[in-house]
Amino acid sequence: MKRSILRRGALAGVALSALLATAACGGGDDTAGMEHGNTTPSTSASSSANATFNDADVMFAQMMIPHHQQAVEMADLAPTRASDPELKELAAKIKAAQDPEITTMKGWLTAWGKPAELPNNHSTPTMSSTPGHNMPGSSASPGHDMPGMNSDMQGLMSEQEMADLTAAKGTAFDKQFAEMMIAHHNGAIEMAKTEQANGSNPEAKALAAKVAADQAAEVQTLQKILDRL
Repeated sequence: MKRSILRRGALAGVALSALLATAACGGGDDTAGMEHGNTTPSTSASSSANATFNDADVMFAQMMIPHHQQAVEMADLAPTRASDPELKELAAKIKAAQDPEITTMKGWLTAWGKPAELPNNHSTPTMSSTPGHNMPGSSASPGHDMPGMNSDMQGLMSEQEMADLTAAKGTAFDKQFAEMMIAHHNGAIEMAKTEQANGSNPEAKALAAKVAADQAAEVQTLQKILDRL
C-alpha cells in the first residue's frame, strides 16, 4: 500500500505537468487561439469573465475540482476514524481550505463558458468513482497527445483504496490517511506549478500559487505525523 501510494505521487508529478503543458501549447502563442475571455470592457461582468484565460487555465480548474473534492471526502472521514489529534486538526484545515476553492473554480468555468468536467467525462470523479476516460484524441505519442486520465496521473485514490481508508480506524487510519494525502497533495502541487508556468488568468495563477504553498506545508506536516506513528 505505502509503496503504491508513494509511486502514485511520483507518477502524478510527471503526467500532470505534461498534460497541462500540452493544454497551454494547444492554442498557440499569445492571443492566437489561446485567449478565450471577453476582451471588451464591461462594468456589469465579473473580473473572471473579462480576464484573459487559456486552455491551461481551463484544464487546471477542471482537474483541480475533482481533486479537491476527493481530498474533502477523505478529510470528512477523519473526525470519526482518526485517533491522532494533530491529524484530525489538519484534516479539518484541508476541508476548510478546499471547499471554498472548489466553489471559486466552478465559478470561473461558468464565467468562461466551460464545463465543470473534463472532456469525455460523464460524471465528476469522487471517492466512489475512479476516473479513467481518455482526453480527446489521446494516444501514447509523446509531445502530441496525452494518455488517458487515470487515478495514478491525478494522484487520485482508487475506489479500493478509498474503501480501505473508510474501513480503517485508529492508528491504521492515521497512517493510511497520511500516506494517501501526501501522494494526493503532490499531484495537486504539480498541477499548480504547471498552471503558474502556463496559465494566463491572474486569478487562476494566484490560486495555483496558494495551492502549491499550502499543500507543500501540509505535506511536511503529514510526513512528520507519519514518521512518529
